[in-house]
Amino acid sequence: MQIRTDLAMEQNLQGSAGGIFHHVYSYGKIQKTEVVIQSEGAARMMQKPRGSYITYSYEDLYYADAGERMSLSRMVAKTLKKLLPDEGDILVVGLGNRRITADALGSRVLDDLLITRHLNKDDTRCTWPGLRSVCALAPGVLGVTGMETAEVVRGIVHNVKPGAVIAIDALAARESSRICTTIQITDTGIQPGSGVGNHRQGLNRETLGVPVIAIGVPMVVYAAVIARDALQWMMQEMGLDEAEHEKAVEHLMEKTMHHALGDMVVTPREVDEMVGKVAQIIADGINEAVQTGLSHEELMVLSHDCL
Repeated sequence: MQIRTDLAMEQNLQGSAGGIFHHVYSYGKIQKTEVVIQSEGAARMMQKPRGSYITYSYEDLYYADAGERMSLSRMVAKTLKKLLPDEGDILVVGLGNRRITADALGSRVLDDLLITRHLNKDDTRCTWPGLRSVCALAPGVLGVTGMETAEVVRGIVHNVKPGAVIAIDALAARESSRICTTIQITDTGIQPGSGVGNHRQGLNRETLGVPVIAIGVPMVVYAAVIARDALQWMMQEMGLDEAEHEKAVEHLMEKTMHHALGDMVVTPREVDEMVGKVAQIIADGINEAVQTGLSHEELMVLSHDCL
């Protein structure tokens, strides 16, 4: 049974000699997984573009204190610094539908970003040396705007001419425990709507003409994942060997997936609060990665007092 996932770390990573680099690092409660797809053959096998996929996982993120969340945001910042160009404006695109909580990650991140493009030397509201130009856009979804996200972003990129684009979107995971506990950063761009299997035209270097860094967080899992996990738990409780009953399990899951659950997706009831916490972590990480000349305290002052 194949259950789709947007996380490179959840793909079959066997055969790293065939063009896939995979390594896991641990920093206390935070786990960093690095996957680099190095060849076209590996890209076809993984069904993902060639490039780097850096994932940070924190199993108890929902209960993490401010210090632990800050540590994670600084790790996000460190990764972004390596991927962003040294010069040029940064355009941050918050993808998704703000009206649906599980799809509102992108717009929620924009709420906490330090936006600076409109500030200049003659602006007396906020003067601070060393601010890098940052602008943001929440283009909405096709069903609301009638325009493809790629069309909207392409038009903005053409006029703003940023040095890079950071795109943020909700993803789908294969493991329910990854919802709002895992942050994936990749230099390959992103497919808007991928979290619910609604693939639109991609946002990447080929379509926009500038580097595109994608940040994604799993917000949903397919209902079939829940059914699979429940079935595996039941077999363990009954002392059954899953390998011996593999065909029967596959048959049962296929019937469950296609006839009962279909493409239904599931998200936790606490998703609103969970999205808020992970959005703040990502926003803090972007702010620190972009505004390299400012301290954490200075960023807090500017983002809250000078907008």
